[in-house]
Amino acid sequence: MPVLVKHLRYLSAGAAMAAFVTCAGPSFAATPADTLVEGFSIDDIITLDPGEAFELSTAEVTANSYSLLVRLDLDDTTKVKGDLADSWTVSDDGLTYTFKLKPGLKFASGNPVTADDVAFSAERLIKMDKSPAFLFGQFGLTGDNVTEKVKAVDPLTVSFTVDKPYATSFVLNVLSSTAGSVLDKKLVMEHAKAVTPSAEYKWDTDFGNDWLKTTSAGSGPFKVVTWKANEAVVLERNDNYFGEPAKLKRVIYRHMKESSGQRLALENGDIDIARNLEPGDLDAAAANKALATVSAPKGTVYYISLNQKNPNLAKPEVIKAFKYLVDYDAIGATLIKGIGEIHQSFLPKGQLGAINDNPYKFDVAKAKDLLAKAGLGDGFTVTMDTRNTEPVTGIAQSFQQTLGQAGVKLEIIPGDGKQTLTKYRARQHDMYIGQWGSDYFDPNSNADTFTSNPDNSDEGKTKTLAWRNAWDPKELDAETKAALLEKDAAKRAAMYEDLQRKVLDSGPFVVIYQQIEVAAYSAKLQGFKLGPSYDTNLVAPISK
Repeated sequence: MPVLVKHLRYLSAGAAMAAFVTCAGPSFAATPADTLVEGFSIDDIITLDPGEAFELSTAEVTANSYSLLVRLDLDDTTKVKGDLADSWTVSDDGLTYTFKLKPGLKFASGNPVTADDVAFSAERLIKMDKSPAFLFGQFGLTGDNVTEKVKAVDPLTVSFTVDKPYATSFVLNVLSSTAGSVLDKKLVMEHAKAVTPSAEYKWDTDFGNDWLKTTSAGSGPFKVVTWKANEAVVLERNDNYFGEPAKLKRVIYRHMKESSGQRLALENGDIDIARNLEPGDLDAAAANKALATVSAPKGTVYYISLNQKNPNLAKPEVIKAFKYLVDYDAIGATLIKGIGEIHQSFLPKGQLGAINDNPYKFDVAKAKDLLAKAGLGDGFTVTMDTRNTEPVTGIAQSFQQTLGQAGVKLEIIPGDGKQTLTKYRARQHDMYIGQWGSDYFDPNSNADTFTSNPDNSDEGKTKTLAWRNAWDPKELDAETKAALLEKDAAKRAAMYEDLQRKVLDSGPFVVIYQQIEVAAYSAKLQGFKLGPSYDTNLVAPISK
């Protein structure tokens, strides 16, 4: 087996992945000089289509294989910078954004990048109406008006018209999200399948959705060659990329769930980067002179949510009681040591308006009193869907123990990322423990999902976290929408501070901590950094 990996540099990408994921031996040879191998828990990947995908691991793959009109400026995250766009202007009424594209750009296929591709990408996003569509839908785009609202003025000019004079930073930050990925229209439509229109879906094409589930059609520094669920994703360098070429020929994200397994593989040279290390393994890696470690605050919060369809969980006293039944201090000192910071608000530190209030402490007596007031003094039984990764499993088990002290019996339902997310998105859970990473670096990303729920029916199209948990805070929804139109940054920040405190008090979300992403890597790597979000973990600058 090791011989296969020793010769990976001479193999095709498909063969390379096969060698990595099928090898059962205890150790491989050193990773090839032209290939980066990351150990990464990627079981949350459901699809690679940027018009459908809404998972954190997929965001990283998308960010490295697609270009955007504008991209977050990592040197100053209060700004965006041009990616495909060379320049842009905003009309006096604040409604029309006009982008000029850089000339001479090509997709990985060799097809030219044009304004028509940009318009098409927005059109398919809105018309397919998958999870990420709501991001652009915030601007009043619908399947019926998108071709008029987003259109090519000439081959290198595209206009984007929104329905209200939003804060400019909000619009540009949304365009910098993975939903703003620009797709190769010609290539995508060559692989599109015919669809019979129906009342639910009135278009006669799938816009290449089935084909794009396992490949890519972008112009980023890499292109997707293969994805095998719960095994690996293989990227190859895009030699048509318009920016600085990727340093390495190939990147392999190898699915590895266990922290200890990642650390051992890194120490043995089987992988170059370990991405999901728990505190103990991180400390061991830091003590190894052949390895290096890196960390970065992430715009990601971990939370427990209570489905308001469950009559017990819908009681205000139960919601408040559960916030007092988390042992924050113990979790902070052990389970998330070095990889997270206790943080109880939905806005992560670093974003406009984020607050540092942590009003809840572990208090069984107070929780029991609240449960008694809810008529549940004798306790009750509830379930929680939990992804089989750390520290999520450890936190769930801690919560199970502390709930038990107040007479509440918690049954943990384990599953992989795809299983738990699919169930959660269908509102079929009692409780769920997971993470939420900002879709774009603006406070509205989190404020909207935690407080907005325009249609609380099971048929609702705007499937925010509030909707997933059947929470209908109409007055907060209105405040969130008002904040979008406030152009004074200080006033806008104050509005988000108010929203957070209201959700802290009554929302069915027990926010526990903000992630500090960590990684350990071979000291032979150069140029490896972690960004403030999963779609800013860029692999093109990495070399050996």
